[in-house]
Amino acid sequence: MAEKYDRAGEIKAFDEMKIGVKGLVDAGITKVPRIFHNPHANVANPKPSSTVVMIPTIDLGGGVFESTVTRKSVVAKVKDAMEKFGFFKAINHGVPLDVMENMRNGIRGFHDQDPEVRQMFYSRDKTKKVKYNSNADLYDSPAASWRDTLSCVMAPDVPKAEDLPEICGEIMLEYSKKVMKLAELMFELLSEALGLSPNHLKEMDCTKGLLLLCHCVPPCPEPNRTFGGAQHTDRSFLTILLHDHIGGLQVLHDGYWIDVPPNPEALIFNLITNDKFVSVEHRVLANGGEEPRISVACFFVHSSPSSRVYGPIKELLSGMQNPSKYRDTTAEASNHHYVARKLNGNASLDHLRI
Repeated sequence: MAEKYDRAGEIKAFDEMKIGVKGLVDAGITKVPRIFHNPHANVANPKPSSTVVMIPTIDLGGGVFESTVTRKSVVAKVKDAMEKFGFFKAINHGVPLDVMENMRNGIRGFHDQDPEVRQMFYSRDKTKKVKYNSNADLYDSPAASWRDTLSCVMAPDVPKAEDLPEICGEIMLEYSKKVMKLAELMFELLSEALGLSPNHLKEMDCTKGLLLLCHCVPPCPEPNRTFGGAQHTDRSFLTILLHDHIGGLQVLHDGYWIDVPPNPEALIFNLITNDKFVSVEHRVLANGGEEPRISVACFFVHSSPSSRVYGPIKELLSGMQNPSKYRDTTAEASNHHYVARKLNGNASLDHLRI
């Protein structure tokens, strides 16, 4: 007789240990616990070998354009990436490489600390601005992902250094300042790509809120059973991703999963696509290597609490030719509807379709 699977009990037991996936790996685990099993993890969906598809790489020139022609050229490339992929890599983006490396090292150092130090920040209290845990949706998701996360709200209310982990707090503050500046430029370019004034998206408060999710994807003993991050869409206005030399990120494009080769000197932008007005679905494969994968996702979101109403940009609508496809909603209502990720993704705006 098959042993009964008590998923709720196993989740509770794992969570109460407060050691995260990193703690399981450090303990020498050789099998992935059932709560992490995802039936889609071993389903291959490669792009036909006859066609090689790569997400675009855009040179941002350090954020300083020597001429109007150069800026228009970059805007055109951003527009093309927004319409066709929703993702692109940025090089010469203006964030110093040493700041990026220090950020990666700081987050790696946090996860490498004694468990007792990490446990000081372990929490599932949604009101806390700084917390560490494994899978924010652990109790709701059909399958947990093989990763741990230090999450911090960095704007509009900037945290004090003493409220952040000592090993990485200062660099988190420095990195956030650099990324905020880069995001302001990107929202200008996105506005221009949409045919709007450069400040249009900034005036919609798209640059006010910043959430950092600092992920650690430890080596996995059975990488074909789980994901480092299951298939999902983001709910941010814009996501800027810092990653390391370990691959695993995949983007869904034309029905196929496309690998995003790692480039530690580049930053990856996840945009709201022009035709869908939703974030592109993406996922992170489990880490079959010998060292942890470190990544930092900067989510530019509405500041909370907020009663501001968002919806399709009115300047882009044109009656019968290009009518609105979605209803307006408040930022808070959108947050409440962002349900736990499903095994096969999470289309977070489907409930607003007209």
